[in-house]
Amino acid sequence: MVYCRARVRRVLTVVSIALTLCLTAHGSPKYKVLHSFNGSDGSAPWAGVILDSRRNVYGTTVAGGGGAGCGEEGCGAVFELTPNSKGGWVESILYNFPLGNGDGFDVHGSLLLDASGNLYGTTVNGGQTGCGRTCGTVYELMPTASGWQQTTLLEFNLSDGAEPYAGVVMDSAGNLYGTAPGGGPNTGGVAYELSPGSGGWNETVLNGFHISYYGKPAPGGSAPYAGLILGASGNLYGTTYEGGAACASGCGVVYELTPASGGGWNETVLHTFGNNVTDGVTPGWGALFMDSSGALYGTTQGGGSYGGVVFKLTPKANGRWKETILHDFDPSAYGPNAGVVMDKSGNLYGSTGNGGFQDCGVIYKLAPKPKDKWKYTVLHIFNGTDGCIPEGNLVLDKKGNLYGGTVGGGAYSNGAVFKLTP
Repeated sequence: MVYCRARVRRVLTVVSIALTLCLTAHGSPKYKVLHSFNGSDGSAPWAGVILDSRRNVYGTTVAGGGGAGCGEEGCGAVFELTPNSKGGWVESILYNFPLGNGDGFDVHGSLLLDASGNLYGTTVNGGQTGCGRTCGTVYELMPTASGWQQTTLLEFNLSDGAEPYAGVVMDSAGNLYGTAPGGGPNTGGVAYELSPGSGGWNETVLNGFHISYYGKPAPGGSAPYAGLILGASGNLYGTTYEGGAACASGCGVVYELTPASGGGWNETVLHTFGNNVTDGVTPGWGALFMDSSGALYGTTQGGGSYGGVVFKLTPKANGRWKETILHDFDPSAYGPNAGVVMDKSGNLYGSTGNGGFQDCGVIYKLAPKPKDKWKYTVLHIFNGTDGCIPEGNLVLDKKGNLYGGTVGGGAYSNGAVFKLTP
C-alpha cells in the first residue's frame, strides 16, 4: 500500500501577494537554510528533523545518497548537521541505505534519538518480500569508533504489518512503538511494539486495523500512516488516514490504545472525522501533539471549507472527547500533511504543503485567544529556492527556534533543512 499524493500546481498571484502583505504586517521572522541537498548526499528529507542537546540536527532522506545498487536516484541516507564557529552548518552522512541486504530503503519516517545516542527509524521498503516489493523494516544506528553501525531490528512480513511510513517512539523501559498502514491480521495496518530481549527484539501487534472498503469503511480506522505518541499514563494515541463511518471508505479517526488488565491492548475511537465542511477529513502523516492537560492537537489534509483543518480534542468527564476546529485552511495555504507543535506559551506551529508562491507551502502560527479562539499568522512563505513542500512535523529547540525539512526546492531542487526564529 503506497499512498501517492496528487499535487496540482496553481498560480495564486493575488493570494500570494496578500499573504506577503500579511506576513510583512506582522513582522519578519528570521529564516535560514541550513543545508541544501544535491542528490549525492541525499534527496527529499520527507520526515523533517530531530535535535540533540548540543543543537546537532539529524534526519533522513527518501532518496539520494551513495548506497550500493541504488543507481543514480539513490536509496536514501541518514544525515547529521553540526553548527560550526562561523555560523554555518557541516553535513555528515551517517549511513547510506543500500539496495537489498535486509537493510531497508525508502525512508519516510522520522528518527528517534535515545539517551545513549543511538538512532532508530523505519523504512518503507526492504526486508522480506510479500508486499508487492518488500515490506519494510525497523532499524537502529549505533555510534562506534569506526562509524555508525546499522542493525535491522525487524523485517515486516505482511502478516505483522507492511510499509511503515512513520517513525517510532520509546517508553521509559526502552520499548519501541510504531504503526504500519498495510498488512496485519485484518489487512488494514497495525500498531506494533518492539521489546528488547537477550535474543534480539520481539514484536507484538497491539492492534490490527481492518481494511476499509468503498461503501464499507472500518469503524475503528484503517491505514495508520501517522505515528504514535505516548501519553503520561502509558496510553498510545494516533490517527488513521481512512476508516470511520462518515465517508465512502472512511474519512479517518483519532484513536487511543490502552493496555488491557488481562493482557493485550484495547482500541477506543476518540473522534471520527466527518464528510462535511464543519470537520476535517483524512488526517495526514504527522503525529498528534498532547499538551499538559491531555488535550490532543492535529491536522487533516482535506475537509473544512477548502483543504484541511487544525483541530483540538479535549477529554470530557464522561469519557467523550470534544472536537474544536482551530483553523480552517483556504486557497492561500492548504493541505497540511504535517502535524503541529506547541511552545511554552501555548502557541502552535505547523506547515502546509500547498499554497504560497509556486505552491510550495508555508509555515504558520496559531496563537490562543480568549474563548478558545486562535489567531492565525503566516511566518514564512516558501519560494522554491529556500525550500518547497514541507512534509514532516516541525521541532522546537529550547530557545523557541523551529527546525524542519522540505521535500523539494533548495539550491539543487533536492530539498533543504531550515531554521526559523519566530
